[in-house]
Amino acid sequence: MRDKNKQPRPMNMEAQADGLIEGRNAVIEALRAGTAIDKIYIARGETDATLGHIASTARNKGVVVTEADRHKLDGMSRTKSHQGVIAVAAVREYAAVDDILRAAREKGEAPLIVVCDELSDPHNLGAVIRTAECAGAHGVVIPKRRSAGLTAIVAKTSAGAVSYLPVARVPNLTALLKELKEEGLWVFGTAADGGTSLYDADLKGPAAIVIGSEGDGMGRLVREQCDFLVSIPMRGQLNSLNASTAAAVVLYEAVRQRGT
Repeated sequence: MRDKNKQPRPMNMEAQADGLIEGRNAVIEALRAGTAIDKIYIARGETDATLGHIASTARNKGVVVTEADRHKLDGMSRTKSHQGVIAVAAVREYAAVDDILRAAREKGEAPLIVVCDELSDPHNLGAVIRTAECAGAHGVVIPKRRSAGLTAIVAKTSAGAVSYLPVARVPNLTALLKELKEEGLWVFGTAADGGTSLYDADLKGPAAIVIGSEGDGMGRLVREQCDFLVSIPMRGQLNSLNASTAAAVVLYEAVRQRGT
């Protein structure tokens, strides 16, 4: 039985502000308590039984576990005593995609969902969530791996939008898009070489808008699942927008078309 008088070793205030949970006992306690955790980093090559227990427990709870070298862990650490493991807390629980679709139905609105294909910059993800909430989207979906998560930086950049807009995390975006199409949604992928101009796209109905990663755009398999590849007209010398800016332009065209 857990000793109620035994308190977990506190993190320093800077680590708490960053959402970092450092050290074996602190991470085990967080997992036991059901703390929302975005990702756990474990020292690469370690065969320690305690770290193995942390990794297996985390995976069983659906938490992403990533191996990292000691140099990276040292750079992340604020306490300088991470003991080979650092967890990054999520600011809230992830939603289910079904919950997002249900919320749209309960409002009597055509679903409007933003799907982020491997946005690794937390500032970009936070900005997308903020814009999606302001535009009245019903939710945002991100992949479990190779993506920023609901960390403290994302929450701050979203200006509090993460408290209102559900964010779901799925293991496979390609499978997700297939499921959304079966639910009657049209999938619009943003691409510089898209064959449909944004202002010719019909965004009034049930729609999922896919925003590609900062450097490479949408992955091939995700791109193949799109019903339309939509391009934003460019009039200057550059041929692309920042991912969060592109999301804002497309979302507000959807707002205009929907008459709200």
